[in-house]
Amino acid sequence: MSTNTDAPDKAGAQRTLSLVLGSGGARGLAHIGIIREIEESGFRIASISGCSIGAMVGGVYAAGKLDEFEDWVAAIRGSDIVKLLDIAWEKDGLVKGDRIMNTLTGLVGDQQIEDLDIPFTAVAADLTRQKELWLNSGSLFAAIRASISLPLLLTPVTHNDSVLVDGGVLNPVPIAPTLNDQTDFTLAVNLGGVPADSPQQPPTESGTSDEAGLARLHGKLAQFISELGNLMSNEDNAGWDMYDVGNQAFDVMQNAIARHQLAVYPPDEIIEIPRNACGLMEFDRAREMIAMGRDKAREALSKLEV
Repeated sequence: MSTNTDAPDKAGAQRTLSLVLGSGGARGLAHIGIIREIEESGFRIASISGCSIGAMVGGVYAAGKLDEFEDWVAAIRGSDIVKLLDIAWEKDGLVKGDRIMNTLTGLVGDQQIEDLDIPFTAVAADLTRQKELWLNSGSLFAAIRASISLPLLLTPVTHNDSVLVDGGVLNPVPIAPTLNDQTDFTLAVNLGGVPADSPQQPPTESGTSDEAGLARLHGKLAQFISELGNLMSNEDNAGWDMYDVGNQAFDVMQNAIARHQLAVYPPDEIIEIPRNACGLMEFDRAREMIAMGRDKAREALSKLEV
């Protein structure tokens, strides 16, 4: 976790940000690039509110483990994603999520939220009480697991006497937890932005200067998760069609709610990631999305520096 203090304000004090990281599947890997750009620009992230993938990236950063997480996602390939999906075929979700969370916990460790250096809130949706729930104490990865419980895909989480699912059901860009922050700016990231004119395409395989390093990282990743299960059979893959339609419908719903939330609680600056930047589960496009996050953040931060 960075402690960069290179960009003080006119009074000599470092400018602070409340960072709001939205939900949107693999598009949320752009959050990594956004955080990197914030660090290098000299702003201090003084609080984080995140939903779904935003809770995952924000929580890992607050725990001081973003380097490890970035190395991991940069090494992921399509076949690794399938290995990490422990199929449940239960009535409340296709994937249990244990392999994903065990892998993340093994890579970066777990901490108590109240012990983090940066105040952190993960937002989940409470189906029992039909309201959003702010998770800002207890196990970091338990809170992240609840916040990423995408309906139909990941099985819900039982918390006390409530059933929790992905916070994007009610608040995909959770600005409200930051409203009482004593920071200079609030910067929100919406992963459901206006589609780009030309949808982003996966990069073709080619040799790069860091290819050998990435190959080594991939080898470590494959070794770490190989014991967690075998690839799904071709018959299992056919069942994804139904879930893909459901997830696309969920994405549409989130985008509509996000626009409403941003109108009600306008932040100082918004970073919009095009909703067609990559697919929901295309986590193997991490480097591309991280680079996009950097580009978008650079533009947004330049406005705050005026």
